[in-house]
Amino acid sequence: MGRGKDDHLQPFERQSTITRRDVLKGCIGGCAIAVAQMLIPRWVVRANATGSSHQEGQEKAPTPSKIPHLVAVRGGSYEERLDRALHELGGITSWIPKGARVLVKPNIGWGVPPEGAANTHPRLVQRVVEQCLAAGAREVIVFDHTCDTWKAAYRTSGIEEAVRRGGGKMIPGNSLSLYHAQHIPGASTLREVAVHEAYLEADVIINLPVLKHHSGAAMTCALKNLMGVVWDRGFYHAHGLHECIAEFALLRKPTLTVVDAGMVMKSGGPRGTSSSVIEKLNMLIASPDPVACDTAAALTLGILAEGIPYIAKASELGIGSNDLKTLDIQRITL
Repeated sequence: MGRGKDDHLQPFERQSTITRRDVLKGCIGGCAIAVAQMLIPRWVVRANATGSSHQEGQEKAPTPSKIPHLVAVRGGSYEERLDRALHELGGITSWIPKGARVLVKPNIGWGVPPEGAANTHPRLVQRVVEQCLAAGAREVIVFDHTCDTWKAAYRTSGIEEAVRRGGGKMIPGNSLSLYHAQHIPGASTLREVAVHEAYLEADVIINLPVLKHHSGAAMTCALKNLMGVVWDRGFYHAHGLHECIAEFALLRKPTLTVVDAGMVMKSGGPRGTSSSVIEKLNMLIASPDPVACDTAAALTLGILAEGIPYIAKASELGIGSNDLKTLDIQRITL
């Protein structure tokens, strides 16, 4: 694994594109491939020119002064992409203190199996849970305020079983009693919101969204994934979806965001339909800056970040940066 000296000058190559029906059948549709070619984004990111390759098992974690703002990893398995991204960001122990209570917040909104790309992939969720516990976390809890029935979504997504295998704990998000009213300082639209107690009480929050199309917001990724920790999502839609998505992060920004871009739903989101286009990108994006994650993710999805108002709004509020040119971005192909 590693990067050539000119690797940072080229965008990631694209993988085959298939419809959701084709995924289930295991066949690649020719017309879907043609769609993919039209949607190739021109995301050219900067990698450290001094980056060098290491033999497996001999890599040293970067020193704090060399830790990049954002890491994009392509290739390998879900587990390998995560492990390499965490390594480049200084190692999991840089983010998880021993004895910490960790909340891992995937997208589990839909009762859709993993091949539908509607939820965060369970293999990635399991690996994150395992890494947190290996770092010495006291407890790792996982939940989402689902759109489909929560028990069905937890089960069908494969995430409930993955969390169990990883040693974590699934908790519900379906009861108002679990949510507590919070005032958001600096917000003009989302001034008060009921937030799940797990989000408020965790020592560390790992935001674990899946990248996909969304019919209302154009894209679901880092910032929008946090809608799954509030009770009244209807307020967002009634009073300004993009403003609310951006302003919520003023309350508390996740410690780290890890974007699942392994299989990306390019159309028909957020739940997906039989004709949804799903593209196998085999990618992962990670950063403590959710705005940078969303900016990079939008370009990966084939959308200019300027077309997603909540990204610019969050940047204006000081939540993160939407200017990739000013960031140190580590781009890695396994």
